Amino acid sequence: FIQISTDAFQMTIDLLGGDIVEANLRKYPVDVDRPDTPFELLNNSNGRRYIAQSGVIGRSGKDLDAEAGRPLYRADKHEYRMTGDRLEVVLRYEGANDLAVKKIFHFVKGDHLVEVSYEITNNMSEERWVGAAFSQLKRQGFPDPSTGGFTSATTFLGAAYWRPDEKFNKLDFDDIQEDAEKRVQSLDEKIRGGWIGVIQHYFLTAWIPSGHDLNHYYAKYLANKDEYIVGLTSPTVSVEPGETRKINGTALYVGPKLQDRLADIADGLELSVDYGILFFISSLLFTILKTIYGFVGNWGWAIVLLTVLIKVAFYVPSAMSYRSMANIRRVQPELLRLREVHSEDKQKLSQEMMKLYQKEKINPLGGCLPILLQMPVFIALYWALLETVELRHAEFIFWIDDLSSMDPYFVLPLLMGASMFVQTALNPTPPDPMQAKVMKFMPVIFTLFFLFFPSGLVLYWLTNNILSIAQQWYITKKIEQENA
Repeated sequence: FIQISTDAFQMTIDLLGGDIVEANLRKYPVDVDRPDTPFELLNNSNGRRYIAQSGVIGRSGKDLDAEAGRPLYRADKHEYRMTGDRLEVVLRYEGANDLAVKKIFHFVKGDHLVEVSYEITNNMSEERWVGAAFSQLKRQGFPDPSTGGFTSATTFLGAAYWRPDEKFNKLDFDDIQEDAEKRVQSLDEKIRGGWIGVIQHYFLTAWIPSGHDLNHYYAKYLANKDEYIVGLTSPTVSVEPGETRKINGTALYVGPKLQDRLADIADGLELSVDYGILFFISSLLFTILKTIYGFVGNWGWAIVLLTVLIKVAFYVPSAMSYRSMANIRRVQPELLRLREVHSEDKQKLSQEMMKLYQKEKINPLGGCLPILLQMPVFIALYWALLETVELRHAEFIFWIDDLSSMDPYFVLPLLMGASMFVQTALNPTPPDPMQAKVMKFMPVIFTLFFLFFPSGLVLYWLTNNILSIAQQWYITKKIEQENA
C-alpha cells in the first residue's frame, strides 16, 4: 500500500491493482466532537467495503492480461505528500508479456477530483496489443454512515448515472440485487460521455470519462460477496509493437455534493444533490440561501432570513387563508347552534351552514387553497435543507453547533411544538368533536416527530410558525374590530 496526503485527502492505494481502497475527507470531520478525525468515504474494512477500482484490460478481458489475478504495480516510495499546487503519483507495471504500463494519478490542491491516466508501452516484437481502460466502484450493502436518526429513511443511497435523454438516473441497490437474482443486469448499455457513481447523504463518488467516447456502462450485484458494482469501460485502443501510447482514463470525484463544483465537472453531476421532483424549486431556494449566507456568514440566520422572504412572497395567499379562518371563527357560535338544532339531519345542517357562509361572504375552502399553493415551496425547501452539505456541522447560536443534526437539548422542537399550539388556538375549533380532539393533539405529535430532525429543518419550521402566528393574530384582531 502507498499513502497519499493532500489538503483534501488522506488516501490509500493498493499496489495490487492500483485501486483506491481508502479515502478520508480532511475538510469534513466525522462529527462535531471529533474535528480532527476526517470522514471516511472509501474504505476496505470487512463488511463495509467501498473502493474505487480502475485499470486496463487486455484482449482476454483480464486486467493487463495478468495470469494470477490483478497486476502488481510498484511505486518509487510508500508515502506521497502534496507540497505545491499539484501532485502526481506514478505506478509502474512490467508484465511477463513485454508490456510496460504507467498508471498515473493526478491531484490538484483544494480539489476532490482525481484524474487517472495510463501510458502503455508495447515491447513485443510483432504482436499488437489491444485493450481498454475500466473504472468501477465496488460497495457492500452497509447503511449510509453520513446520516442518522429518522432522516436516514429520507435520503437516497444507491447508484446514479447520466444519459443524454435523462441526465440523472437512480438505481436502487435493492433493485440491482433483485435484477441479479433474475439473472438480469440492471445497467448494460453504451453511453457517449456521461458519468456513473454512488450517492449517499451529503457525499458522492463518481467516475467521469474524458471526452465524448462511447463507453460501456454497467451495474451488477455479487451475491457471494454482497457487493454492488457500477462502472464503465472505455473503447478499445491498440498499441503497435515498439509503440508507446497514452490513454486518457477517467476522473474520480470523491467528496461532498457541492453543486457549483459538480456542475463544472460534468453535465448533470450536480443533480446528484437529490432534491426529488421539485428540484427546480429546491435549486432556486438553495441559490437564494447561499446568497444570503454570503452576506450574513451564518447558515442558521440565512435559514431564518430565507423563511422571512418566503413568507413575504406568500403574504397575500396566507392573508386570504387567515382571513377565511378568522371569519369562520367569528361565526363559530352560530355554527355550533346550527349543529345542535340539526343534529339529526345532516343534509339540513349542510344547507344551513352554506346559507350562513353565503350571508357572511365566507369561503369555507378559503383557508385551505392558499396553503395548498404554498406546499410545493415548503416541500422543496425541506429537501434543500436536508440535502445541503454546507449545513453539515454548521454552527448557529448558543448550543446549536451542527444544523444538520438534532438539537441535543430538544429546545428547538419544543419551541416549535409550542408555536403549533398557539397556531391551533388561533384557528377556529372544528365542529366535529373527534376532529377537534385530533387538532389538539397535532402539536404533540409534530413535536415528537421533529425531536430527531436536523436542527436546521426545525429552525425553518419554528421561524415559519412564528411569522404565521404574527400574521394570523394581526388579521384576526383586525376582522374582530371591523365586526365589533
